[in-house]
Amino acid sequence: MSSVALKLYSVFFKFVFKHRLQNLIQSSVDESSSPYGVTTRPEESVSASNPSFTDGVATKDIHIDPFTALSIRIFLPESSLSPPEQPDSKPMPRSSQKDDPDSHNHRRSSYGPPNIGASKNDSRRIISRRWLGEWSSNSIANDYFCRRIAKLCDVIVVAVGYRLAPESKYPAAFEDGFKVLNWLAKQANLAECSKSLGNGARGAGSEFTNAEFQRHFVDAFGASMVEPWLAAHGDQSRCVLLGVSCGANIADYVARKAVEAGKLLDPVKVVAQVLMYPFFIGNVPTQSEIKLANSYFYDKAMCLLAWKLFLTKEEFSLDHPAANPLIPDRGPPLKLMPPTLTVVAEHDWMRDRAIAYSEALRKVNVDAPVLEYKDAVHEFATHGMLLKTPQAEACAEDIAIWVKKYISFGGHEFSY
Repeated sequence: MSSVALKLYSVFFKFVFKHRLQNLIQSSVDESSSPYGVTTRPEESVSASNPSFTDGVATKDIHIDPFTALSIRIFLPESSLSPPEQPDSKPMPRSSQKDDPDSHNHRRSSYGPPNIGASKNDSRRIISRRWLGEWSSNSIANDYFCRRIAKLCDVIVVAVGYRLAPESKYPAAFEDGFKVLNWLAKQANLAECSKSLGNGARGAGSEFTNAEFQRHFVDAFGASMVEPWLAAHGDQSRCVLLGVSCGANIADYVARKAVEAGKLLDPVKVVAQVLMYPFFIGNVPTQSEIKLANSYFYDKAMCLLAWKLFLTKEEFSLDHPAANPLIPDRGPPLKLMPPTLTVVAEHDWMRDRAIAYSEALRKVNVDAPVLEYKDAVHEFATHGMLLKTPQAEACAEDIAIWVKKYISFGGHEFSY
């Protein structure tokens, strides 16, 4: 992957990224700014939603918080319209990948026992986190990646348009992530209430048809109360959090808050999370932070500027709970965290701390494998120019296999 073209593009990317960060620093708003915030940048290429099944996935956008800019995009795979099928036999393991680690052109190594499971046609939900602050992420690339995951995992994907820094500093983006879980819980309860009342009305000999009753029920609470795609095809009891780069920091925060909330989130259950090259850092540098400080796309110096934009001056510390997952007394206890798949890249300066976090989870018996991709860079599976590489495709497939272990009906499991 470390081609001349990639190196040249990385140099250009760093120049533009640094320029944008410096502009944001110069135009940084004061503390009296509106909490409403923004979720996109003017220079961003935005992909419009499309409710028809384009390339097998339909999308819609919903603004879910009247007090902030928080919004979501729902990705509904066409396969979710069919009832789940129970596979007759256990899926065959990907033996060719075991025998030939280069079969997907990505030479992946694994830390810990990644017990993998799969079943067919399980339409469930994944919460997908976009890149924190989205200083450089491409919404078109984000849309493409979410479509890929929706189809491969056969799940509904809910991508979160959270408030960006520096307009909305910490903890705005993190709180937005947890707000979406609460919104999903309300959606599930409203859908169940609507269904129960509809059944009760029919049992009492009501003149209303079910469709008419649903319409009257929704009208009574407001037209935006019940989201039909989620009500018809979602299962909030099997949510998987997925975060990319700084979005992985958000996903991990939301997972911790979900553990602390416990039954208060019912029926939402976070059954697993996927952290793709998380944006972890700390005061005491790791070996990769020293050796790879000038790595592709996001070098350490520019990322420090990004953290300064995200945290207030009073809170700024590389050992802030949002930045370092291994600081003492960071609750809840690691043993309560959900199963966590971590994806890291060989040429990413943040890789060692992500691996260390995974090791800490495994020490307390949490299923926490690491998939390391050789000759890969930060965002190798999600960056716009890299989305269609064999390595990116293989990574998405590997994630799908692991995720299906936790969302499948039958628990059809196998290992690499």
